[in-house]
Amino acid sequence: MKYLLILLVIVFFACSKKAEESNATKNSLTYILDMVYNNPGEGKTDSKYINPEFLKEIGYNGMVPEWYIQCGITYDTFEKGILPENSEERNWVLKRQAWIKTKLLEAEKTDMPVYAFTDILVLPTSILKKYKNEIVGQNESVNKIKAIHGKLIPDINKPLTQKLLRIQINEIFSTFPELDGLVVRFGETYLFDTPFHSGGNPVKSGGEEGIDGHVKLIKILKEEVCEKRDKKLFYRTWDFGFFHTNPEVFLKITNQLKPHKNLIFSIKYTKGDFHRLLPFNPTLGIGKHQYVVEFQCQPEYYGKGAHPAYVFNGLLNGFEENDQVTKQGNKHGIRDLVNDPKFAGVWTWARGGGWRGPYISNELWCDVNAITALKWVKDTTLTEEAALRKAALQIGVQKESIDKFIKLVHLSSDGCVRGHCSLIDIPNANFNVWWMRDHFFSGLEPLKPFFNYAIENNKLEEVIAEKKEAVSIWKDMERLAEEINMNDAKNQEYLKVSTTYGRIKYEVIEKAFTIMLLGYLGDKNGDYDKERIREAIKSYDKLWSEWEELKNNNASCATIYFPDAFSINEKGVSGDSLNGLGATIDQYRNL
Repeated sequence: MKYLLILLVIVFFACSKKAEESNATKNSLTYILDMVYNNPGEGKTDSKYINPEFLKEIGYNGMVPEWYIQCGITYDTFEKGILPENSEERNWVLKRQAWIKTKLLEAEKTDMPVYAFTDILVLPTSILKKYKNEIVGQNESVNKIKAIHGKLIPDINKPLTQKLLRIQINEIFSTFPELDGLVVRFGETYLFDTPFHSGGNPVKSGGEEGIDGHVKLIKILKEEVCEKRDKKLFYRTWDFGFFHTNPEVFLKITNQLKPHKNLIFSIKYTKGDFHRLLPFNPTLGIGKHQYVVEFQCQPEYYGKGAHPAYVFNGLLNGFEENDQVTKQGNKHGIRDLVNDPKFAGVWTWARGGGWRGPYISNELWCDVNAITALKWVKDTTLTEEAALRKAALQIGVQKESIDKFIKLVHLSSDGCVRGHCSLIDIPNANFNVWWMRDHFFSGLEPLKPFFNYAIENNKLEEVIAEKKEAVSIWKDMERLAEEINMNDAKNQEYLKVSTTYGRIKYEVIEKAFTIMLLGYLGDKNGDYDKERIREAIKSYDKLWSEWEELKNNNASCATIYFPDAFSINEKGVSGDSLNGLGATIDQYRNL
């Protein structure tokens, strides 16, 4: 009888587990994709997330590698010898081709679907130069930053461009038949890693011509990828305020296209780039096509994994600022999409986005965002906290520390928005979220509209108090980090070091805002609060020294920020010291 009872208990738990797994599968989204996006011009990111075996093990069912697959073909079917035998150009292409084949073989061994991140249309420069008048459109002459938009940009309205697009798709899939599909990149084109290729977005971003161009491009891609070859096509809507964020434009384009099982649109969850203070993207959940939602796990504007920065809760349920920035009745997060049969999945960027540093050697905070998203996507009935709890256990947080870890993670969202941004009267205050990005701090200039609002509306002290509140939050997180135990000693160390890193960063910002606000007020009225400015500068300098010491004394610590503004040109990204935070602070040193 005793053994029978034991057997019944075992059977009961086995059945319960099976039922739980079955229920989770029923509530799982179709596509669970991941990408590691490399900094343009800097080589490949060292990450466990480039390993298809690891991705499969933790639950992804598709990878979006940035292999520049469009650069691994010869265009021999277009014109034999257009890339001459034994030329430097052809040898580079063949070397890229061979490397991609080895990567595809690795993915195939683990049965991991591959949807290559593809720049349409980036072509050999030799083709674009030879046939420039038949390929390149008037948009090439538009004054744009070529570092972002490319050069020798094809025009989808030209017959030869359309022919080359079909040839490109044909050669990609005949050269790499293991490919399961393509993710078509749109909005930006970077050529720093493709020395023999040029190109850019073949569709203008704006007006009826932009709408017609997208329709032409998608129809060709749909025919070549989805219908002829039965492969998946993920078409990104990302641009700068046209297709990506305008519901009317989105519907004008997509309503002209017949849905297909292999055609999926890919849309960032924000009405713009991956910033705070923005509404949930209003193009999500409309129209008649499948879509996946893009989500950045290493937020480029909020530390890039150098410190805690939790964004999954905001993705799922909406951020705290949504009450100010979202119209009543509009969607707040992907929780509001769960009952939409067209909501097909989530595409995480576990690593990458943006430029340069901070550079990290530990992926703890990327893991928190990515694995929590994974847990929820595989069972959309989970609450955010339940998904985070499961992720924390998988990441290696010890059970008795889970509650404190969850508290720390949630506080990071509060601390980032109050430190980097501002919750003060968002619709009217003109806060420029771009004032800080990657590892760069701009100076006064981009913040002037916000400072003017604060001064004119007697909110100067409220702004400074908000920055102090951010520091207080980070100090609470520092205390929590000391009390949290993890299974892995390296993660345990990084948890503490990175949280201190965040506290120092946001304390630097608090002192910088105090100096800039009081200094700018003095510039306007001639009356400087010299004592308070000097005290803030003294603390500011000490904090930079503390930050440098943290990096020098802790091998796991990420690289620290620069007091320079972000600057980009055709050579890449660099720091602009003249317009940086350091130069602004120096203006007020000798009052």
